[in-house]
Amino acid sequence: MTQLSRALGLAGVSAGAVLASAGSAAASPVPQIVPIVAGSTEAALDPALDLQLDPLAGTGSDPLANGVRTQVADFPALGTDVVTGPLTRGASARELPGEVIGGLLGGLPVTFPA
Repeated sequence: MTQLSRALGLAGVSAGAVLASAGSAAASPVPQIVPIVAGSTEAALDPALDLQLDPLAGTGSDPLANGVRTQVADFPALGTDVVTGPLTRGASARELPGEVIGGLLGGLPVTFPA
């Protein structure tokens, strides 16, 4: 039994030494991976924002070029071309939000950040 207790004691001491050394190793600074990944993701996706969203834009067979308008009472007519117009003109994903929102708001004095 004394040999077993010595072996257990030795195992406990060595396990404590391993944990103590691991604790000091974990205190080292962690490399900044997030900015690197974010920067490379932005660089990879940035060109995709300049691609034309509607491949048939500007052709005679563009289904989004068809528009529908309706008018209720004396209100101005409202049509789908307000939303699909920028797509049929060949807008990219970078240009689209400003064009659609600007078309929907009409002549309201609203500026969009560049």
